[in-house]
Amino acid sequence: MTATEAQPHEQRGRRRARGGPVRDVVALALLPLPLLAALAPMAFAGGGTRRWFGRGEGQRADAQAAKDAAAEAFYELDTAQRDLRISIETITAVDSSPGARKAAEDYAGFGRRIDEVSQGYITAVDSHDLDRDDLDSAAIARARADLTRAKEELNRVKGELDRFAQGLGPLLQTAETQLARLAPAVERARQALLAASNGLDAVRAQGLRADDLAGRLAALGPELTKLNQGAGQHGVQETIRRADEVLRKAEAVRAEAERLPGKAAEIDKRLVSLRTRAQAITTRAGKVDPVLSELRRRYSAACWQDLQQVPEQAAQSVRQAETKLREAQQAREEQRWADATSLLATVRALLDTVDEAVSAAGDRLQRLDAVSFDRQKEIDRTRFAVRDAQRLAMTGRSTPDPRHAGPLDDAVARLERAIAGLEGRHPDWWHFLTETDAVRQTAARVVQEIRDARGGAGAGGG
Repeated sequence: MTATEAQPHEQRGRRRARGGPVRDVVALALLPLPLLAALAPMAFAGGGTRRWFGRGEGQRADAQAAKDAAAEAFYELDTAQRDLRISIETITAVDSSPGARKAAEDYAGFGRRIDEVSQGYITAVDSHDLDRDDLDSAAIARARADLTRAKEELNRVKGELDRFAQGLGPLLQTAETQLARLAPAVERARQALLAASNGLDAVRAQGLRADDLAGRLAALGPELTKLNQGAGQHGVQETIRRADEVLRKAEAVRAEAERLPGKAAEIDKRLVSLRTRAQAITTRAGKVDPVLSELRRRYSAACWQDLQQVPEQAAQSVRQAETKLREAQQAREEQRWADATSLLATVRALLDTVDEAVSAAGDRLQRLDAVSFDRQKEIDRTRFAVRDAQRLAMTGRSTPDPRHAGPLDDAVARLERAIAGLEGRHPDWWHFLTETDAVRQTAARVVQEIRDARGGAGAGGG
């Protein structure tokens, strides 16, 4: 029973206290005149027949004070219980951990104890009417004792309740933090959905359908419905998680919608650029045959055999690229952006392959002409690379590390064999160039290994 429910007990007492003098006056008015004349001085001098002075009234005042103190204790316990119930509801709404469940169970136990001491207080109040005129000293003393005992029980339970409430601090703080996040998280999700919808409307106004984005946004509709149903139905943590997920997906839709006009313009630009490049490569591919004829005329078969298929392969790749360009154009017109982007990447890869092959023929002729005219330049360049690696390998050492000396010795021997292979009427200049390239690569690899090893040792020593 709460303090509010106990108020009628107090009000009945106050009404009885106020009604006493009125009943006395009415009773006097009905008495015979001689008796009335005899009692009048006593009645109006003392406020009725009650004695207002003496030990009895002092005891009654003490009992009344005990009653007031018990009522105050009852009110404070009721208030503390109400406040604690709000805290427990806050915790259980957010937290389903064992600690939160135990707190709820402990609170239920407190509720039963509070009901017991509250009933004891109410029984004490109802058992003693301190406004009765015929109360003797013994009755007043019993009333005071019962009411004091009720107050002490109320205070004891309130003390236990206060300590329990203090122990809930960490759980309550965590729950309040979660609840503080709830409303802003849901509102951010709603605003993100609105922004995404507005972004799609703006894109459509430019003639872009954005069907994929519209489908992704529509898929968030059920999630919005659950957000609107609230945490009471789906739980606080789940609602916050759902709000964050909706926010992330809606912002992704909005961002892609904002980029869509630029993406369309970029695809249009790439279509034009790749179409122009395909035309240019087609023109260059037509010049491969004269280059091959020159290679055949001036150099041995080993220098050009691997280039024989370049014209045919170039023509085939260009045709494939042109087909993919047409498909990409159709995907662009149908606003299938992902397909258009993928097809344009394929076109670029095909043209890169053709460009490399066409360039290889011209580069081959140029390098062969240069080395056949002056082989010594290529030899000196390669020897310098090997000697530079050898000097680095010997730096700070009396003998080189076998891991470095071995590859460099092999590289020197390989270079000498390549030089010796140039003797004869029709030297394989292309083999010579590939060998010198390989020797330089070996020297560069050894240099990098030495630097890595010394750099690691230096770092370890520092």
